Amino acid sequence: MNPSVAHVGIAVTSITESLAFYRDVFGLVPGRPDTADGATIVSLHFGGVDVELLEPTDPTSPVAKFLAKRGPGIHHICYRVSDLDATLARCRAAGYRLVDETPRRGAGGRRIAFLHPKTTNGILLELTE
Repeated sequence: MNPSVAHVGIAVTSITESLAFYRDVFGLVPGRPDTADGATIVSLHFGGVDVELLEPTDPTSPVAKFLAKRGPGIHHICYRVSDLDATLARCRAAGYRLVDETPRRGAGGRRIAFLHPKTTNGILLELTE
């Protein structure tokens, strides 16, 4: 499988308020809310790529810290890969800093791992299968 963009995570202060744009402009119906890493997550399907709205539920969560430091906006981009373990091994060998040394479970029970933005041109990257 060729790598592809799985989703773009957008940090928001209110999913309810943010959904109005996607509903009123694009006519999209949001997916069921999910939770992971101290945030509520709602997905919106744009063809083969989703937009995930991320609202913190824990003031110490990564999304809450992002909002406090930078305000609402793109939090991360998630790339879908065919073999997460092998991709992480290649990242490690190439000197990229991993947030997650081993895959963990994210929203929807998917295996995920993050790469640190200091080694990926300032963008927090998530990898998933």
